[in-house]
Amino acid sequence: MTWKAKHTRNPYSVPLFPTRKQKEQSGFYLYMKKDTEHDAVATIAEHAKVELSSVGKMLDKAEMPPEIDTLVEGPVIAIEKSSVYINIAPFGTGIIYGREFINAKDIIKKVNIGDVVKAKVVSTDNEDGYIELSLKEAKQALMWSEADKAIRSKMPLELTVKEANKGGLILEWQGIAGFLPASQLKSEHYPRVEDSDKDKILKALKMLVGKRITVVMISALPKEGKLIFSEKDTNPEERQEIVGKYAVGTELDCTVAGIVDFGVFLKVEEGLEGLVHISEIDWGLVEDPRTMFKIGDAVKAKIIEIKDGKISLSIKALKENPWKEFEGTLKKGDIVSGVVIKFNKHGALVSIKQGVAGLVHNSSFGSEEKLKKSLELGKTYNFQVTLFEPKDQRMTLVFLDGEKKAE
Repeated sequence: MTWKAKHTRNPYSVPLFPTRKQKEQSGFYLYMKKDTEHDAVATIAEHAKVELSSVGKMLDKAEMPPEIDTLVEGPVIAIEKSSVYINIAPFGTGIIYGREFINAKDIIKKVNIGDVVKAKVVSTDNEDGYIELSLKEAKQALMWSEADKAIRSKMPLELTVKEANKGGLILEWQGIAGFLPASQLKSEHYPRVEDSDKDKILKALKMLVGKRITVVMISALPKEGKLIFSEKDTNPEERQEIVGKYAVGTELDCTVAGIVDFGVFLKVEEGLEGLVHISEIDWGLVEDPRTMFKIGDAVKAKIIEIKDGKISLSIKALKENPWKEFEGTLKKGDIVSGVVIKFNKHGALVSIKQGVAGLVHNSSFGSEEKLKKSLELGKTYNFQVTLFEPKDQRMTLVFLDGEKKAE
């Protein structure tokens, strides 16, 4: 017996599994209750008058419906004013209608009968027996899958800069907006603003709008609908070859190529930059790297790590380590004088010498509020050492009640 689709427009649009309504109209009605397989077999035997053993074999071979959110593929067998039918063998007939039809109108306009399309299952319990599908969601799922492939392969992408903000550039890939942080720009595109003025940086970045640049995708966040790009790793093989010339411990003459809140990018050679993290700039406290450097400054630095084709640098590693002065001379229980140089969420940072600072924890005062009432920024007090580990640059202190030490 042959079952023709309800809305067939071509002779070969024959779903493998007819809808429930088609079965009822023909007198061959199979209603798969969840109770037992035996009930289903008995019903088939009664209406079709076939041997139970044969029906059992048919059921054993029958395919379970696809799971929701899975991708299926098949030829388009009918296109109507507000619905599309797809033969998704061996599961039966899929339908795109209602909101899913409206959402995919731009895609459906380009689809013809006989075209093989991919769709995403959104429901397997349609009242007419069809499996409900989504073309729009399938397209999105495929795009994110392609994004993952692009990240793994580090495939170069030539994209147009759509917009600019103070943090970087906005690009677009297959209809998905992506962000290219300013820190991931090549040196020739990085805003060279002497005073690091954010408005001037934005003005420089806006000059790149409309231009096509080559980037690689480094991160994809489907739930947030975001992509992150980098302009620095467009040729990983070439970069690996350049980085391979260097070794940890090498001292370099560099040029400041970029300044950000968390550190400084130094140009090592053409096509290669390294990051000096803010913690590696100086032994003393560094609040804002922009107050210490300008684009183009000549700087000496030391390679402290090479990993995944990236170079990490240190400026302070070329300076005398002030902690060494106290090795073997300062210990737990000693009394020292120090100046309060910063408050943070843990307590107060106290410097006993340029580059050597310890923490006075809030808990030693009972609360952050009490600590700030007792200590003032820039003032010098007496403290007792409760922990001193010069190799790890760690020191903790407690405030000694009494008069403020004279400066």
